[in-house]
Amino acid sequence: MTVDTLAVLELMKQVAAEVITPRFRALADGEVIEKNPGDLVTVADREAEVLITRALLAAHPDAVVLGEEAHAADHSVLDRYLAAEHAFTVDPVDGTKNFVHGNPDHAVMIAETVGGETVRGWIWQPEHEVAWVVERGAGVERNGERVTRRPVGDEEDPRGVTSIWSLRGHTLDGLPALKPSWVCCGVDYPKLIEGEIDYILYSRSNAWDHAPGSLMVTEVGGFVGHLDGTTYGPRSTRPGMVVAADRATYRAVQRRMPQELASR
Repeated sequence: MTVDTLAVLELMKQVAAEVITPRFRALADGEVIEKNPGDLVTVADREAEVLITRALLAAHPDAVVLGEEAHAADHSVLDRYLAAEHAFTVDPVDGTKNFVHGNPDHAVMIAETVGGETVRGWIWQPEHEVAWVVERGAGVERNGERVTRRPVGDEEDPRGVTSIWSLRGHTLDGLPALKPSWVCCGVDYPKLIEGEIDYILYSRSNAWDHAPGSLMVTEVGGFVGHLDGTTYGPRSTRPGMVVAADRATYRAVQRRMPQELASR
């Protein structure tokens, strides 16, 4: 990996150590806010995003940074991101509900896009002290070690998880029942790469959630697409996604997935 790639990872670690980890299981009254019913944000999310965005823009002043919290405050940043030749996505605390409830399954995530394609991605799981880094064409590393993923065998039934509450326990035309995801893309995607699961169903395609992990899955031979068969990209805004360990698994799930379920 390049020095610049490692510098971004060090930035994530430093920001997490400064404003995220000290608040884990120590959030004070008033440090958790409900943006929308059930949609939580904390002071750690907001402070971390400010620090990361400032550093990225200092290094790349012509880039557009699409942060989850910046978008919540001003939706027009999405239009600038979609039109940008060079951009970054930032999810300062992916899995905020887990973070709020003292669950260590949360992560800091950044992706870099050029010409509408993700070229690099980073996931830092501070409580697990695990870093995932990807560069297009250079593969995926976990704590500096190259990782691979075997396809699902022809004789195997793909194992799936989902963050869509109403689909948990649902059976897709004979496949094993869907189990709950880790409610954190920064954990879900690595679990798939490690082979613990074979596919993930998501209802939303926010770039800050999916740009880093989708490149990682693609680099280990997986496929990420929408329910209509189109490939996911960091400029995708349509709902309904299947993240799969390989293209055959994606097709098997996609053709079994009723379109109306994607909107749940």
